[in-house]
Amino acid sequence: MHLSQALTVIGAGSYGTALAIAVASKGYPVLLHARDENKAYIMEQTRHNAHYLPKIAFPDSLHVTADLKEALAFSRDILLVVPSSAFVATLEAIKPYWQPKQRLAWATKGLDSSGQLLSKVVREKMTSPDYPILPMAALSGPTFAKELASGMPTAIACAGNDDYFVDDLCNLMHTNTFRIYKSHDLTALQLGGAVKNVIAIGAGMSDGLGFGANARTALISRGLAEMIRLGQALGASERGFMGLSGLGDLMLTCTDNQSRNRRLGFMLGQGKNINEALEEIGQVVEGYHMVKVIYDLAKRCQVEMPICFELYEVLVNHKPGVQAAYDLLNRQITSE
Repeated sequence: MHLSQALTVIGAGSYGTALAIAVASKGYPVLLHARDENKAYIMEQTRHNAHYLPKIAFPDSLHVTADLKEALAFSRDILLVVPSSAFVATLEAIKPYWQPKQRLAWATKGLDSSGQLLSKVVREKMTSPDYPILPMAALSGPTFAKELASGMPTAIACAGNDDYFVDDLCNLMHTNTFRIYKSHDLTALQLGGAVKNVIAIGAGMSDGLGFGANARTALISRGLAEMIRLGQALGASERGFMGLSGLGDLMLTCTDNQSRNRRLGFMLGQGKNINEALEEIGQVVEGYHMVKVIYDLAKRCQVEMPICFELYEVLVNHKPGVQAAYDLLNRQITSE
């Protein structure tokens, strides 16, 4: 029997753990699923995630398991917090244990490998003729895990296909320091979280090359324009990108070194190769995996995204960052 006002979080990385801590800080029962049985046992016994969030203690109502069946049986509401590259595999893993009337949310930022929005992937993988409608919601916004888990003021946006579920999820997750805003543009919310990671690599690279604040600000503002153009081609509104999950997350990721994407770009700008930089970061860098997906999607939609296209050349075809920067600057003059 599912607990009311409870949450299952699938994914015990830094962000999944931070979200679990935030909800459990209210005293609500939260079960965090970790794939590795040994790591799950250690976290449950030591009451913290030593690898990702050392010294941040778990609330008493937060527990950890490696048993996926137990995790799915724990609560009505399931929150996936896994890398975009693992999203489909995670859906396939939970589906055998899925029960009618359960509701699915995710805080994964990205698209699937074919360029589909994750909401479309969820519909394809989790619905059936017997269960054609699945309440779903996505969370996205400027949220560094350590700050969220430490109780520092943080805000995020939530959008979905079911108003009751969005309301319930916002009320469940909202705390004195973690504010949830409702969004009405699920497409913009998801796409913003994917594109901003690519742009952040460019902002980091610009700083690594020593180009200064003017260049970084230009990349952020023109990156937002590229995000909006692609979003409108997919049916999103311009306004949908002006909140936390678009402009807000873009600014955060491009300007603070807690961002893995920015750090990757910065290292590349300073002359490290991609493999060295990724190894030093030691966690999934979503923008690196997204750049080809965004490139292919923009080409299919016939949307001009010159910053993302140049970053594709740098990250995939190993074009020198300095050359990419000057090629961007020397394009034909256009309107803003």
